[in-house]
Amino acid sequence: MGVWSYIIPIVTLIVGAVGGFFGGVFYLRRQLERMQSDPEMIQKMAKQMGYNLNKQQMQRAQHMMKNQKAPRR
Repeated sequence: MGVWSYIIPIVTLIVGAVGGFFGGVFYLRRQLERMQSDPEMIQKMAKQMGYNLNKQQMQRAQHMMKNQKAPRR
């Protein structure tokens, strides 16, 4: 039982880290897809980063997000 008390926590940590990573990627992709259609979310994110976007910059940001859509594997 001595060896298993070291192996099980390490395996659990690795599985949790991998699961958390893929969960985070999935969540981030959904948020970015939602932002493409919702200019208010883009504006809110820009204000949090200290920027104030005008209408032209907002359209450019939406256009860039649509063009940068990552291909699904």
